[in-house]
Amino acid sequence: MTLTALAFYLFATVSVASAFMVIAARNPVYSVLFLILTFFNSAGLFVLLGAEFLALLLVVVYVGAVAVLFLFVVMMLDIDFAELSEGFLQYMPIGATIGLILLLELILVFGASATSLEAQVLATATPEGMTNAEALGRVLYTDYIYYFQAAGAILLVAMIGAIVLTLVDSTSTRRQSIAAQNARTREDGVEMVDVKPGQGL
Repeated sequence: MTLTALAFYLFATVSVASAFMVIAARNPVYSVLFLILTFFNSAGLFVLLGAEFLALLLVVVYVGAVAVLFLFVVMMLDIDFAELSEGFLQYMPIGATIGLILLLELILVFGASATSLEAQVLATATPEGMTNAEALGRVLYTDYIYYFQAAGAILLVAMIGAIVLTLVDSTSTRRQSIAAQNARTREDGVEMVDVKPGQGL
């Protein structure tokens, strides 16, 4: 067994086990931690497939943003675990039905992909002497540059809109006025007080 095959079986086994623990763990915090472990092992599988850009994207975006956000939300919620576990059995038939449907669909997908792979040999995704990220960057910034810029502009407008919608203008905030500070004289800022002997201010 080669080192690549050993790494594949290791990443795949840990990914499947941690994905099962995401839905099997009683504590939601443990579920999020197992989800992060699943993302890391899936990134390892992407590296073995030669898709290092997808692996980096999975770690940076999903682990660094989405999963950590889930973790903070779950930790901030006041969850009653006793009440959460009481209604588990009443949703069991619906969950089992959905799981069975997903299993049948996965079997159909894997069967169809196996027959198509036997019929034809797939070409390599990247040209020779070029990494996955470089090939994706060349296609993205040449053929689809206008769509990429349009998507960036839409995201910028959405971000500004979200900031404007959530901005609360407070009237009690003291704001700086540069013109008033420059026009300030000595008489406005200094007050002469005649303190008599034996008396305080």
